[in-house]
Amino acid sequence: MSKFDAIIIGAGQAGPPLADRLNRAGMTVALIERNLLGGTCVNTGCTPTKTLVASAYAAHLARRAADYGVSTGEVSVDMRRVKARVDEVVTNSRKGLEGWLQSMERVTLIHGHASFESANTIRVGDTQLTASRFFLNVGARALVPNLPGVDRVPYLVNTSILALDRVPKHLAVVGGSYIGLEFAQAFRRLGSEVTVIEKAPRLISREDEDVSEAIREIFKRESIGVRTSAECIRLAPDPNGVAVGVDCQEGPPQVIASDVLLAVGRVPNTGDLGLDRAGVAMDARGYIPVDDSLATNVPGIWAIGDCNGRGAFTHTSWNDYEIVAANLLDGEHRKVSDRILGYALYIDPPLGRVGQTEAQVRASGRKYSVGMRPMSRVSRAIEKGEAQGLMKILVDDVTQRILGAGILGVGGDEAIHGVLDMMNADAPYPVLKWAVPIHPTVSELIPTLLNELRPGS
Repeated sequence: MSKFDAIIIGAGQAGPPLADRLNRAGMTVALIERNLLGGTCVNTGCTPTKTLVASAYAAHLARRAADYGVSTGEVSVDMRRVKARVDEVVTNSRKGLEGWLQSMERVTLIHGHASFESANTIRVGDTQLTASRFFLNVGARALVPNLPGVDRVPYLVNTSILALDRVPKHLAVVGGSYIGLEFAQAFRRLGSEVTVIEKAPRLISREDEDVSEAIREIFKRESIGVRTSAECIRLAPDPNGVAVGVDCQEGPPQVIASDVLLAVGRVPNTGDLGLDRAGVAMDARGYIPVDDSLATNVPGIWAIGDCNGRGAFTHTSWNDYEIVAANLLDGEHRKVSDRILGYALYIDPPLGRVGQTEAQVRASGRKYSVGMRPMSRVSRAIEKGEAQGLMKILVDDVTQRILGAGILGVGGDEAIHGVLDMMNADAPYPVLKWAVPIHPTVSELIPTLLNELRPGS
């Protein structure tokens, strides 16, 4: 039996930096990974998808070159070269991470599947390991829904679609939320016909209706089909690929596609860790409940990253590491509930979001004001020829604090951080209202929004 001060299961975004901090604190650490170092973000998430999106944007901009007075000629896409570029970026990221881990003096990197035998013992193959502290960083994977006919047809998920070295003739995307929309637009720009099929009445239903409609309009301009209110999605073999039944309120009752991407959610990788033998609780969906310090119900065992259900992003996983490290090693008392959540939807133009939506603010019953402006009135967007989308900000009339904001437009994923920083500083909105930002930028319109507030409905 091998004994360590700490054992980290999973080398996703939270695991390696935590291993580094524990190593520098003088602890011996076992970091166990059964698949690829870097987890979802490096291998099948942010790194490859945003690299793919960059290639798709280059193709899209080349086709629009005449709008800027530039002549190019016919634009073609070599999907094998696109994939090779994605693979190179991913491989380099993973190699860099591996080199960093190998430089840690007291960290032992173990490849294999870990399973608990008790609350302080795990097994990896024929080896038993024990520790007084365990950190579960096992991530999540694509949910394959139990749709009628799903077992009769070939389908893609977010991992397998990245292995394509061809452009699908017609890609049907089942799921009109963040992952599905990013792939839908990227493959449309790479040359596929694309149809998005969503069960709900509108795209990304967690966002406000005005944002959802603006995204649908962006897709319409790029000839991406959208079928919402698809109440009875079903799959069946077809001579041309796959028939996707939709039963929408309008339009043909089915979509014939060469390829189908299932993008309807994620499921945590917790089912085969032997958590019952350690006494670690899971909820009905397989997530591991944690308290405000990310501790599970078993003393000495923490759950960080996607598997705890408290965030589904690289930045929330990294923040989980920061919270655990600060509390264990720095004598702090940081809490997950103090986290102000921001995120982005990486279509083009991107959506940057922070805090509450207007629907959430309205449901809270508080008095609020809202500022809005279409991107068609933002100089930076007009000058770049990318004036789609809108900007929106919400403030509390009583406390004068910013409650939330969304920027769907060019640079929205960057500009939103000005609002995020103000919310983290807990500063009243007039502080930002009277700022003097740089022209011409997207951020310069945030004070303008705050000067044009109107009562919320």
